[in-house]
Parts: sequence; structure tokens; C-alpha cells
Amino acid sequence: MIVTIVADVFGVPNNGTTIAAMNLINTLTAHGNTVRIVCPDADKKDKKGYYVVPTLNVGPFQSIVNNNGVVLSNPDFMTIARALKGSDEVHIMMPFMVGRSAAKLANRMGIPVSAGFHVQAENVTAHFFNFIKNQKINHMVYMNFWNHFYKYVDVIHYPTEFIRDTFEKNIHQKTPGVVISNGVSGDFHHIEIEREESLKGKFVILCTGRYSKEKRQALLLKAVALSKYKDKIQIVLAGEGPRLKELQKLSKKLGVEPQYRFFKRPEMVKMINMCDLYVHTSEIEIEAISCLEALSCGLVPVINDSPKSATKYFALEENNLFKLNDFHDLAKKIDYWVEHPEEKKECSKKYEAFCGQFNFDLCMEKMEKLIEDTAKIKKEPQRKE
Repeated sequence: MIVTIVADVFGVPNNGTTIAAMNLINTLTAHGNTVRIVCPDADKKDKKGYYVVPTLNVGPFQSIVNNNGVVLSNPDFMTIARALKGSDEVHIMMPFMVGRSAAKLANRMGIPVSAGFHVQAENVTAHFFNFIKNQKINHMVYMNFWNHFYKYVDVIHYPTEFIRDTFEKNIHQKTPGVVISNGVSGDFHHIEIEREESLKGKFVILCTGRYSKEKRQALLLKAVALSKYKDKIQIVLAGEGPRLKELQKLSKKLGVEPQYRFFKRPEMVKMINMCDLYVHTSEIEIEAISCLEALSCGLVPVINDSPKSATKYFALEENNLFKLNDFHDLAKKIDYWVEHPEEKKECSKKYEAFCGQFNFDLCMEKMEKLIEDTAKIKKEPQRKE
């Protein structure tokens, strides 16, 4: 097959959507398919298989985009048309400007379209005037996604049943969707490894994710400050992002000293296996592959019980959850696991078994089948919008 992947955001793998796109591209290519990639990455210009569109400047909001370490795409219809011409199927990663243009153009050309659902409304509203908790505005974002993008898509890829239900409730209708996890790489598994000097003798708590508002890392800092074992605990905040200085200021005020670090995959596997507990503070999450990576290594989690996060469904026991954004309750759960090492060992074994369903190769097989099945849809060119 010839498959065109459209990615409004691509670049470096510092976010889940880019990683999902790269995984899909690598899988399709490895199985003999021709993959074309539409993206805004200037460094990809003139490279085989890449169709580079201009970058998008969003004026007064450009600083938000820059702080999040991404580049947005600006539609170039000639470039998109060249990428789509002769394609058997088009898969679009995000419901933004280039993705929208590609979906509508593919409809006119009679090319079947699939698209991923990797963006929650709150991922957008979190950055604008504190609208993250405004249900009416979040509903409007979902309606915008539907009216201007997903209604032009033949098959929607939902990483979790949670986000499928959330979207369909907001737009008040069923959609042509398939639920498939983005999958966890086999690289993530339990290994015996000696700790780094800075971690020896400590109860090490790992928290992964971008330093952004919806990830709520401050909850962990506040919880550890309240813990009976504060002096024994070492926090590792794995990530990067615009709220680094704010977190550093808060940690200094609270008297805790987390390590702020960014890890590539091999180093991430090692770090997970050096830790004692995984705390997932994020309030907004479609799937949280970073959490699943930790669980696959046998790390026991304590997860924010947020109604806007799929991650809470990974909790196997009561002590794997803390009350919504309640750092007092999080402190109690942390202390519980410090005080019950044998129970933590048993829980660790349960999580290693639990994560088998998220096997990367199996999930990629399902994604390739989704694209193959979508490509079989017969469509007439010039379909009305």
C-alpha cells in the first residue's frame, strides 16, 4: 500500500502523538508499505518520503507553542495534494489545520481516511485563560473537532474506550471508531540494575510527563512535603516543559529536592527499574503510555482519580489511586507503600501481568489492519462536504 501520514506536529519524540506517529510509520515501512509523511519539519525537506508544509504562527499565542517544544503546520494545498496523489489510504494524527485540509482533500479525491484521536479538549483549553475546567468551552472544542474534522473521517482510532465515550457523549452520536492502545515497547520490562549514587538509600518516586499545567506535578511535591518519610524520599520528575521554573520555585519553598531530568528510551528503562513507586499526577490523559511503561517494568503506581483521565482505570487496588487532586490523600498513599514493602512486591507482579494486553507488536498489528481495512472502503471522488 501507499499510505500518507499527516502530522500537524511531528519533530522530536517529546510527546505521545509524535511517538505514536513514528511507531506507526516504522511498522508500516517494515512491512513493505510505502509511507509518505506530511509535516512542518524544515530539516526533512528534500528527504525521500517527506512532504514539508510551512509552519504556522499563531500570533499572540506563539509563545505557548514555543514553550511546549512543538511546531505547528500551516496548510499548503499543493504539497498536501502531491502527498495524497496515488495514496491508497490517508491516516491523520491530529484535528488541526493541515489534518483538516488533508481530510477534506482526500474526500474530494476519493481516498479513504482514518484518523487518530490523540487530543482532548482540555489539552487545548489548559493553555488559554484557565478554561480547562469550563465544561461549556470544552464541549465547544469537541464539537469543533467533529464539525471541522472527524465527520470527514471514515475510521477513527481511539487509544482508549474512555476517550471514545467522552467524545461521543459530547457530540451526541456514535462514530465509526476502533479502540486500539498505542502499545508499550518490549524494551520496557523488569531488569535488575544498580542504582545511581544519588538514589542509593532513598525511596525513589518517579513521575513522568511534560512540565505543563494539566500534568499537575506540583501535587507530588506537596504530598512528599507532608510525608512522614520526606527525608527518605527522592523524587524524579522525568520530562521537560514550560513550567520547570515554577516547579523549581515550589520545590524550594516546600523543602523538597526533586531531580528534573529528560530521558531517552534506554535511559528511561534503566531509571524506571531504579525506582520504588510511580506517581501519576496528571488530571488530563487519553492513555498515558508513560504510565504503562512504568507498570510494564513492575513499578507500582499511585494514580490521580480524575474523571478526565483514562489512567485511573489502570488502578488494580484501592491504594493505587488517590482522590482527585488531593495531595493530602496522595501523601497517605505514598506512606502506605513505604510501610508495606512486601505488599508492594506482590502488587508489582500483578502489574507486570496486567500490562501484557498492551503488547506493542500486537497493538501495531491491529493498527496496520485498521489502515488496511480503511483502504478497502470504496469512495467516489468529489464526495460532498
